[in-house]
Amino acid sequence: MSPAVRSQTSQQAKESLRERKKRMTREAIFAAAGTLFSERGFDDVTVAEIADAANISVKTLFTYIGAKEELLFRGRPAVLEAVVAAVRNRRLAQTPLVAAAQALLAAVDDQDPDKNLDGFLRVVHAGPAARSRLRVLWDETEDALAGALAARRDGPRELAARRLTAAQIMVLVRTVTSAEVCDLVAKSADSDRQRAEALKDWIRDAAGQLARGLAAAGR
Repeated sequence: MSPAVRSQTSQQAKESLRERKKRMTREAIFAAAGTLFSERGFDDVTVAEIADAANISVKTLFTYIGAKEELLFRGRPAVLEAVVAAVRNRRLAQTPLVAAAQALLAAVDDQDPDKNLDGFLRVVHAGPAARSRLRVLWDETEDALAGALAARRDGPRELAARRLTAAQIMVLVRTVTSAEVCDLVAKSADSDRQRAEALKDWIRDAAGQLARGLAAAGR
């Protein structure tokens, strides 16, 4: 048994039955909310529907949260995690921006509602509560990107350059989720498939524009 498995097993052993049930219930609540929000949007999902999907009562639900808004964006959403992971694990000759763009392109076609970019966009545009939480997530994701780009021997100048690259990637990510891009994509085609292709075309074009802009600035 590997050290990681032994550690996880030891942690589970220390967890009481009551604690385990509470953890599993909390996970079920957030999973149910995430799926429903992705499918229908924040405003069109009721607390009662979330409780029903998690197989608990509304009263029980409110022992875990104080308000429905708390169910938005548990942790960092999978789409943002995928961008960070793609940058961290990029190929040797691949630029961070290209790696991030490819992660976004993959998210357009992902069939998992928790990982699909369209599902993420539905939550992003759920209302003021979502936008407020999203601003925090942008900062957290930029920090994660800067950390993924940093090397052990980086000095102040190199770390500042890593931050600039992370901010450049976030320009792409944030613009993809903007109301203007969503409106452009919605009006560019009639079917979901065509809209998905239009969004992917925009991601490719935007990444190319950002890359050319940096190249020109470095001349």
